[in-house]
Amino acid sequence: MNISLKNITWVLFLLFSNMLVAQLNSSENDSVYKKLIKDYDQILSEINYQKEIISLRQMDLKRKLNNSHFLDTSSVNNPKKNQTGINASSKNESYTSKRQKIDVQRKKVKGYPVMGILNDTILFIHAKIGELTIEERASLISTKILELSEDDFLIIDSIQIMTSDDAFEIVYKEKTIMRVSESDAIWNNSEIRELAKNHHQKIVNSIVLGKIEKGFAKTLFRIGLILIVFVIAWLIFWLINRGYKKLAVNIQSNKEKWLKDLAYNNYTFLTEEQELNVILMFFKISRWLLYLVFLYISLPILFSIFPFSRAWAEILFSLVWLPFKSVLYAVWHFLPNLFSILVIFLVMRYFIKAVKYIFSEIEMEKLTIAGFHPDWSMPTYGIIRVLLYAFSFVLIFPYLPGSDSNIFKGVSVFIGILFSLGSSTAIANMVAGLVITYMRPFKIGDRIKIAQTSGDVIEKSLLVTRIKTSKNEIITIPNSSILAGNTVNYSSDVKNEGLIIYTTVTIGYDVPWKNMYEALIEAALKTQFILKEPKPFVLQTSLDDFYVSYQINSYTKTPNKQARIYSNLHQNIQDVCNERGIEILSPHYRSSRDGNMTTIPSNYIPKDYEAPAFNVNLNKL
Repeated sequence: MNISLKNITWVLFLLFSNMLVAQLNSSENDSVYKKLIKDYDQILSEINYQKEIISLRQMDLKRKLNNSHFLDTSSVNNPKKNQTGINASSKNESYTSKRQKIDVQRKKVKGYPVMGILNDTILFIHAKIGELTIEERASLISTKILELSEDDFLIIDSIQIMTSDDAFEIVYKEKTIMRVSESDAIWNNSEIRELAKNHHQKIVNSIVLGKIEKGFAKTLFRIGLILIVFVIAWLIFWLINRGYKKLAVNIQSNKEKWLKDLAYNNYTFLTEEQELNVILMFFKISRWLLYLVFLYISLPILFSIFPFSRAWAEILFSLVWLPFKSVLYAVWHFLPNLFSILVIFLVMRYFIKAVKYIFSEIEMEKLTIAGFHPDWSMPTYGIIRVLLYAFSFVLIFPYLPGSDSNIFKGVSVFIGILFSLGSSTAIANMVAGLVITYMRPFKIGDRIKIAQTSGDVIEKSLLVTRIKTSKNEIITIPNSSILAGNTVNYSSDVKNEGLIIYTTVTIGYDVPWKNMYEALIEAALKTQFILKEPKPFVLQTSLDDFYVSYQINSYTKTPNKQARIYSNLHQNIQDVCNERGIEILSPHYRSSRDGNMTTIPSNYIPKDYEAPAFNVNLNKL
């Protein structure tokens, strides 16, 4: 321990000296700094070595103390009593307990690699020694191997295996490279002696191979390989460029034969020149992609030639290979889930087809269900289909990759919030659409009136209803507005009794009501699309101060032609009244018949008609 404190103090002194020297002489700063760092590394290596020696001694002391506990009083009184058997029993029990502990730790403890001269892994360390952790022990062994390889006067045969207590040490002269303990042997499922020989051989091979790889002849050979790689890469790039130019010239010379305008009806999507530019751009991008691919392949090959740059080659190669490898592994592990998703999809698909077949039979009235109207079939099928799709998604969701990740959950919550906040009106319209579907206030083709809008229903969906007016105006009405108001359906009972068309005419009291009844019924029967049976009828709706209100009511089976029917009916009422000599006056029209012309059009009155003269009566006083 005194040695360690002394070394640490020396390191601190060197660092402090380095700071002073750097301030005094900046020109020599770099060389002094490098020398101090080298000395610092050497001292740290010595400190770690001392820590390892102290840890081993502590282990030996603990083991001796533990073995002393197995001695009983009889063995103290009688030292000759089977002392060898007790030691053997203690050793077996210690080995068994170690093995049990290590078997428990095999899945938890991570092994750390010991790196060779060529930056390759030569063995793994799983057990710690004393206060040294597994990682520190592996790093210390790697450092010692690297130091031996840099020794120009290294005698490879001097690397030997030495026995120390219950362990083996691989040493070079007086320097210990590594210690093989009983725990190492248990971790590797091997005998301690065989494991020591195996590690010794790997260390020797790594040092020998490293010296060979760093030889002058090998360096020249590698330089030659680099030149060959450069020549081959240049040749490949030249061939790609030349092939691209020939292909471009060939396409341009044959563009009239190979290319035509891409058009549909009278619209041209791409002309010949545009198609040529697209093709040339595609080949140009392909050329650069090939350049990048071969460059990416060439760089790892170049880096792998020299030992110091092989790690760069592995990193560069892993940038593409590791993601590709992870994708392949992910696809392979996802295959069982993919089969489960396919089974769920196929089963649900054919089940939905079976449900659609049943509802289509109901719609065509081949299958009758009491209380279930045929026009409910397709909307009900749509609702059931959405529910089945939602159920399928619930079944498939756990099998999707990343379904249990926080990102997936966050996106799901975000979409749910957007849907709930932004679709409240849409959901209200959807609910109203469902209610309207099962209320059956109208169907496609019916003539209806919603608020002040009248027209024929041309579309009915979950969100909106579209009607077409007599002026060919398409009006879209949200379903929630329809549900909140009143809807008049002119077509619902047309097949049974028909729709009653009615209009009101006001006639003065001087016209007999019977004559008016006959005139209005005659006018209705002359009107197109009005039924002869049931026969039209007249109602007197009011008796006002100056006139009587007559309402003519007639039946029709074509409610979609109401505008035309009303127009023809009004025309016929005027014609019939004029023919019958009935004047249709404004409600408050007053006249003296003497001296005034009739309001009947001239073509309906006799040619010899003369306006009556005024009658003046004078009373003599």
